[in-house]
Amino acid sequence: MQRIRLRYTKRGRLRFTSHRDFQRAFERALRRAEVPMAYSAGFTPHPKVSYANAAPTGVGSEAEYLEIALTAQRDPEKLRALLDESLPTGLDVVDAVEVRTSGLADRLTASVWELRLDGVTVETAEKAVRTFLAAETVEVQRQTKNGMRTFDTRGAVADLQALPPQADRPLDDACAILRLVVRHLTPAVRPDDVLSGLRAVADLAPPVPAAVTRLAQGLFDEESGTVTDPLAPDREAAPAAPQTAAGTVSATAPEGPAAQGRSS
Repeated sequence: MQRIRLRYTKRGRLRFTSHRDFQRAFERALRRAEVPMAYSAGFTPHPKVSYANAAPTGVGSEAEYLEIALTAQRDPEKLRALLDESLPTGLDVVDAVEVRTSGLADRLTASVWELRLDGVTVETAEKAVRTFLAAETVEVQRQTKNGMRTFDTRGAVADLQALPPQADRPLDDACAILRLVVRHLTPAVRPDDVLSGLRAVADLAPPVPAAVTRLAQGLFDEESGTVTDPLAPDREAAPAAPQTAAGTVSATAPEGPAAQGRSS
């Protein structure tokens, strides 16, 4: 059995796709691409697909991960391209590696988020961020399936910055970008929880809902404060390609990471 790990995106209007909707679309893509999937046992066999830490509905993402099990060997890059063609634009498969290490879920310890606050000036956002980071705890409440829960949003935030928008926006159009690094704790703290915390301690209340996008997720490096690529260990563990007599890499060498998928 071969296992492949994939990174996919949720872009544009497809950010409103629920996780269950994506599961159905992905299983159809597997059939269209004629992927030799391994199936579970029992009366209702299902393709062996493992999803890791999916983003909430309504949130865009450049870094969603899943793992599939195959009954026959396939080239990861060719498989990625076939699945990408079989999915709608916006659900783009952008990277694929063969599984060579264990514990993908254990390497997803933090996420990098971008929150677009239209109608909020950068100065206002910066002041709110300073107030939030100066607090020891910032508790908020959210309704969950187990009832009302209280979260300390400050403890989960590893980094928070207020940045200006891209230069293509009109100068008189107020907009601030929050760049947020959140540790994956239990209970999980989401970007909207952090926005609730900013409202509680700094009275930051954007006039329109924030546009939220996950830029990355992976292992959090405490020393550098960065989030590393969770697929890198699998690429690094790949066997070296054999050399020809002339010293060049043979045609059987594994291909590098995939380029970005179709633009949304």
